[in-house]
This record gives sequence, structure tokens and C-alpha cells, in this order.
Amino acid sequence: MAFDKILVPTDGSEYTKAAVRTALELAKLSGGVVTALYVVDQTIFRNIPMDTAVMNVYHTLENEGKVALGYVEELGREYGVKVEKKLAEGIPIKVILEESENHDVVVLGTLGRSGVSKLLMGSVADKVVRSSKRPVITVRSPEADKK
Repeated sequence: MAFDKILVPTDGSEYTKAAVRTALELAKLSGGVVTALYVVDQTIFRNIPMDTAVMNVYHTLENEGKVALGYVEELGREYGVKVEKKLAEGIPIKVILEESENHDVVVLGTLGRSGVSKLLMGSVADKVVRSSKRPVITVRSPEADKK
């Protein structure tokens, strides 16, 4: 199986950086292209009127996504790998699974959001592994061991 199109969802956290490096290494070895995906989580805004304060939070998350995608693009240049950036809105698991249909493999960090949000929403990585029709490579971050 060729890994010409590699999807790496990122939330910009330290926990996803090991997965980003793994995706870039895989792309370098296979001559593939990496798509860096950041999803602005729309579930946060469900049932909340979109006033100025909420819009500020939305724009903060959108900017966080641009920074996360820029990091992957910059690291991709160091690796000599083409990186396509995609900033999307929606429910992260749904967007990741939909986007994965256009890729050969998904590379995910196994620990991103934690604490109460993980308890309430579950692990995105776990859901992708269970639901994806494409192969999924999970990468445990060294940062996870420092907790």
C-alpha cells in the first residue's frame, strides 16, 4: 500500500507534535503529501447565541488553528515534504473521518485535549481508530509521559 496522501489532524498542542513528525517522516519516505487538518470545534458553540464574546472565542480558536497549521507547514519545509493546510469547521470526529476518505492513511496523536473535555467528549483518536475506513497510525507523545 502506498502512502501518497497522508492526513494529520492537529489541535496545535504539544501532544500532536510527535504525530506531525511521524506523518512528515512517512511522507518523506514514501514521496507523499501531508494534509494538515485543524477543526474549529462547533460543538463548543452549540446552543449559545453568537454575541461579541462568543465571536471572540471563535476567532481565537480559528487563529490557534492557523498557527497549528503553520507549524506543520514550516516543519514540512525542513523535511522537504509538501504540506497542504486545511482549516475546517464542524464536529472534529466527523470532519476527520470525512477528510480521511480522500487520504491513504491518518496519523494521529493519542493525547490532545484532556481532563473534563476528554471525559465528556471521549478521545477523538479512539473514535477515529474505531470508525475509519482507512489505516490509522497512532503516535503517543513523549509529553504524555511527563504528566
